[in-house]
Amino acid sequence: MNAAAAARHLALGAALTLAGCEPAPEPPMDPVFVPITGNRSLPFSAAVRVGDMLYLSGQLGTDSTGALVQGGIEPETRQTMENIRAVLDANGSSMDRVVKCLVMLADMAEWGAMNRVYVTFFPDHFPARSAMGASGLALGARVEIECIAVAGGRSHGARPAPGSR
Repeated sequence: MNAAAAARHLALGAALTLAGCEPAPEPPMDPVFVPITGNRSLPFSAAVRVGDMLYLSGQLGTDSTGALVQGGIEPETRQTMENIRAVLDANGSSMDRVVKCLVMLADMAEWGAMNRVYVTFFPDHFPARSAMGASGLALGARVEIECIAVAGGRSHGARPAPGSR
């Protein structure tokens, strides 16, 4: 924190104290690494929480056995998004608190079909997003999506109905 920012922080704290208010405590900034459930031999975490931010690893359209769902890009995208929802829910966040996504596609020609499913998971707002083509994804997947979300102090947005929007 530079000197000007420190002075502003100190002045704000003093004003809040004089007004009878205590400033909110700073969230802990030490990273919390959330292990992958199931296959712990994978060399990454399911998510990492730093303060109020939750950084998810890329998710694939795998079912509870770890196999890719069948049927192509749309079922795979739907399962990918449900897997993202599960990681968010397990870590104090939700789909309505996602602020950024990165979509990786094995074939950019499937962008439209992926997008038709993707948008149904964000009925109230669209997070910032990047999309890119990849020459290959793990397990031969058609799509992989990673997200960044705000955690803690959960918002209670409605869950979208499949196929809505």
